[in-house]
Amino acid sequence: MSLKGIELQIAIPKTFDAGKIADQHQQNTIHQQMNANEALKKEIERKQLAVNDTEDMDAISEEEEREGNASNQSMLSKKKDKEQEKQTAKHPFKGNFIDFSG
Repeated sequence: MSLKGIELQIAIPKTFDAGKIADQHQQNTIHQQMNANEALKKEIERKQLAVNDTEDMDAISEEEEREGNASNQSMLSKKKDKEQEKQTAKHPFKGNFIDFSG
């Protein structure tokens, strides 16, 4: 397919325009990615520097403290009972000598 002089007068400027448009589109995509990366970095930095809210631990009432002490004492007594049970319980064969040499 051969192009005539008149056709070249129209085709060449359009290729330049198409090239410019493609280049602008590519540059626009790159700028959007850079902006998205910057926004992500700022968001991550903001989250790292933000202080997390914590509940006030000073608001514990005396009743809660008493309940806590009572539950601690009951837990300690249960642990002691379990330890005593372990000491008194004897394993059926552990620690005993069994002769298997027939």
